[in-house]
Amino acid sequence: MSDSPSAPKKIVTCPQCKGDSVYAPRNPYRPFCSERCKNLDLGAWASESFRVAAPEQMEDDSPPQQLQ
Repeated sequence: MSDSPSAPKKIVTCPQCKGDSVYAPRNPYRPFCSERCKNLDLGAWASESFRVAAPEQMEDDSPPQQLQ
């Protein structure tokens, strides 16, 4: 599959600004529309604005087991 001018463009929604973004090899920032949107998203992860949910861990009051 080539990225020729006659090939249909795949347009996706930019995860950051919600604008249109060309999803093709010629867009080095895909799925983002621009370097700015890509960097804003990276910054949000770095500052922990985005988090991946994890199951709650139950607290265990027993002492840790020692390996022998």
